[in-house]
Amino acid sequence: MAVTMLQLPLPEAITRAPADELAERITDAKRTLGTRLVILGHHYQRDEVIRHADFRGDSFKLAQAAASRPESEFIVFCGVHFMAESADILSAPHQKVVLPDMNAGCTMADMADITQVEDGWDAITRVIGDDLLPVTYMNSTASLKAFVGERGGAVCTSSNCRAVLEWAWKAKRRVMFFPDQHLGRNTAYRMGVPLDQMQVWDPYEDNGGLSDDAIRGSRLLLWKGHCSVHNRFTPEMVDQRRAQIPGVKVIVHPECRFEVAQKADAIGSTEGILKIIQDSPAGTKWAVGTELNMVLRMARELAATHQVVALDDCFCVCGTMFRIDPPHLLWALEALVEGRIVNRVSVPDRIAGPARIALDRMLSIT
Repeated sequence: MAVTMLQLPLPEAITRAPADELAERITDAKRTLGTRLVILGHHYQRDEVIRHADFRGDSFKLAQAAASRPESEFIVFCGVHFMAESADILSAPHQKVVLPDMNAGCTMADMADITQVEDGWDAITRVIGDDLLPVTYMNSTASLKAFVGERGGAVCTSSNCRAVLEWAWKAKRRVMFFPDQHLGRNTAYRMGVPLDQMQVWDPYEDNGGLSDDAIRGSRLLLWKGHCSVHNRFTPEMVDQRRAQIPGVKVIVHPECRFEVAQKADAIGSTEGILKIIQDSPAGTKWAVGTELNMVLRMARELAATHQVVALDDCFCVCGTMFRIDPPHLLWALEALVEGRIVNRVSVPDRIAGPARIALDRMLSIT
């Protein structure tokens, strides 16, 4: 594993510190480290963490940001482990990537085990030969990115999934897409690919649960994976919000189920959702189907011009992203001030090399 999922307990002096003290000490540590440090914060982070980020964005924007700061010796990633892995792969040799809490993982990324993917690839290519290109979502382990890089494929994000699929289909007739089935299906459908040409590969079923004819007739083979947050949204939630708020527009993340995406007025990545809402006319009302921290932040920051509510009243936060909190951030930063590096994420060269090829392809396609 590129990331050792072991988090040391924090000192009691940090865990018991009041919020204002934590914020002040984080600011002091940032000031001390200066340009040696860059903090990246994903949109799904809680407010008390995102306020300290030098860059905020979705996984694609932050991947670009990680590659744009060669002068920074330390990259502290307030996100989850696959994001920190990607930052390490894209960073310069002298840079070190730190994840404040090693327990900040991703259930979606865990749904595509490298051994299962290799077995699935072998089974599919036995049926159709080499007329297949792999594409992995950014929300995947470094080992899967390396798998893709070694086979001529590319990484995608929710921001550039369409562009990557267009690129892939120019090279091969079929694409194997993992780990999120919903992003692949929603994107391909809007590109004109019929649903009957998309098949779901279930790694726990013999031959993926598919007949050889189904594999031959497919253009997109979707891994059976999903985001635990976005999978909770239902078509009924869309209907309920429309009934409660006359004239409301519904926008959802492409990781939502197909039936939810079909009912929405718009679909966008986290960065896309933010831009669409910001660019909409003043007075527009929006119900947003994505992680709650981001929705509440937009509601507050755009309150003067727009009404923004969550698609549902359920507490839809990313539980693993939520593990990054001010105590862990402070602990990581003060260690750097003292000359110690804690929670370093370092991807082995044998994985980082081909994974970087796949990530560089992603960056060049868009």
